[in-house]
Amino acid sequence: MKITPRMSVSTEHMSDEELFGRRNAPTALRAGFEEIEPDAESRASQRLVDRGRSFPLGATVLAEGVNFSVFSRQASRVDLLLFDDAADTHPARVIELDARTHRTYHYWHVFVPGIRRGQIYAYRADGPFDPGRGLRFDPAKALLDPYGRGVVVPDGYSRHGASQYGENNAIAMKSVVVDPDVYDWEGDAPLRRPFATTVIYEMHVAGFTRHPSSGVAPERRGTYVGMIEKIPYLQDLGITAVELLPVFQFDRQDCPSGLVNYWGYSPVSFFAPHAGYSSRKDPLGSVDEFRDLVKALHRAGIEVILDVVYNHTAEGNAEGPTLCFRGLANEIYYILDNDRAHYANYSGTGNTLNANQSIVRRMILDSLRYWVEHMHVDGFRFDLASILARDETGRPLENPPVLWTSSRIPSLPAPN
Repeated sequence: MKITPRMSVSTEHMSDEELFGRRNAPTALRAGFEEIEPDAESRASQRLVDRGRSFPLGATVLAEGVNFSVFSRQASRVDLLLFDDAADTHPARVIELDARTHRTYHYWHVFVPGIRRGQIYAYRADGPFDPGRGLRFDPAKALLDPYGRGVVVPDGYSRHGASQYGENNAIAMKSVVVDPDVYDWEGDAPLRRPFATTVIYEMHVAGFTRHPSSGVAPERRGTYVGMIEKIPYLQDLGITAVELLPVFQFDRQDCPSGLVNYWGYSPVSFFAPHAGYSSRKDPLGSVDEFRDLVKALHRAGIEVILDVVYNHTAEGNAEGPTLCFRGLANEIYYILDNDRAHYANYSGTGNTLNANQSIVRRMILDSLRYWVEHMHVDGFRFDLASILARDETGRPLENPPVLWTSSRIPSLPAPN
């Protein structure tokens, strides 16, 4: 199939917003997206999809294929990109989502038959680049799925490349289709130990076994499976729960030049376990290996608590990279300053997640449910939880919806 970044589009019937976004993109980028008509194979490929459905969000594996759904209110066009490898320069398939067929309200969706779990994918969203209105679309950028349950990171990943306007396929993180129901938990169930009798060991997954003194084989040091080998050590200490420092996929390059982000308080996904902690290199390795760890800890009578970061993302300030949220609905996912071009920085990290906006609140609650129901974790410690009590302008709320709602979801652990 002949892959081209985009088809030529007439501007005759475009809205002012669409024209503004195109006219304000760099000239070189606009020129790079003047394309030839797709060949017969491309047109045939486009027909082999169905309109899909808007719910649930993310990539949902069904009997005959996968349904994709993503939120973007201001996008004028969305493409689904399917890749064969994390480092591919060009997607193996580009599926254009025509708004007349594949958009319901602000949700873009498509059903793609014949693909399965493990498929690597990303989105590309076109729309206005108008920072004064809080809009930062980049029509060439490969974007993570906000609901993606797996992430792959190419060896050449570049945060700097994601911070520049234009295409970055080969050096971009990408999402992975995961079927959360395909795993044998072997009867695993929550331990529900009383908090008053809990002895917590706070640990960094990688740091716990990275040193040779851990006794873990070199190829398993600093990984989920390496941690499994040290469970007898935790039992000898009388530990009844481990609190894992952030294990959501994070950006190791979100740090000063010459260093790496070690601690992980820099999430790019609220559903995907950090791939760098997996001993496996296949797209699904981190998901299965994390669940292996949880199952093994439960067998040993040890609960799993996650240190979760729902107060900001790795996309940073106005000069930061476009990885996911910024390129789909910047004005929705973040609390913005009054000028709308800059980010409110209550977190001290460059941006602040708009936690009580209805779309973002739903994502946070869906994330919590996912980690409990499908990854079997037992509890959470909320980093900088005060952010979750702010409204869309940054003012503290007396009864913040995201906190009150989370405490009333039956499947979630009760607050302590």
